[in-house]
Amino acid sequence: MKRALIVVDVQNEYFDGGALPISYPPHSFEKIKVAIAEAQKEGVLTVFVQHTSLKENAGAFVRGSHLWELHDEIKNIKPDLIIEKNHASSFIGTDLNWRLRNLGVDTVTIIGYMTQNCCDATARDASQLGFNVEFLSDANGTLAFSNEAGEVSAEELHRAFLVAQAFGFSRVLTLNEWIPLLSKEKSCH
Repeated sequence: MKRALIVVDVQNEYFDGGALPISYPPHSFEKIKVAIAEAQKEGVLTVFVQHTSLKENAGAFVRGSHLWELHDEIKNIKPDLIIEKNHASSFIGTDLNWRLRNLGVDTVTIIGYMTQNCCDATARDASQLGFNVEFLSDANGTLAFSNEAGEVSAEELHRAFLVAQAFGFSRVLTLNEWIPLLSKEKSCH
């Protein structure tokens, strides 16, 4: 088993933008940082993904803006790969699948923002592409939503997508359940 940690869209928009403040689960950002540190300590390939909106008059994720940039605490970490994407999935319109396959990766771990959008889409596509997928429940995050279809709390939305991921796409784990798997993998090589 060769694992890659895919860190999805940990960008300033979710911290400083005002419109998309990640609120659940608590401390997801701290868990993301721990996951990255543990992965790098164990030699796990680390991929940072950054979303760029191609929409004209985009209100968020505008290339070159402060809100588009990776959070400073993430930006100061050197990943093995950086992927820029324009769709919810980190695989659509990018060479991520090709890069991971060429490096012998067969398992991907998904962390980042937002649980129900880019993290979910990335995990689903990874599963469809034949990767083993791990989805860290406490190192993914979201916020409450309200639109013409209704409204949902951040906790309800997060939990519903974790249940859907576990149903058919991913092995859903907490950070503390995942960390021991990294050293077990290393001892198998």
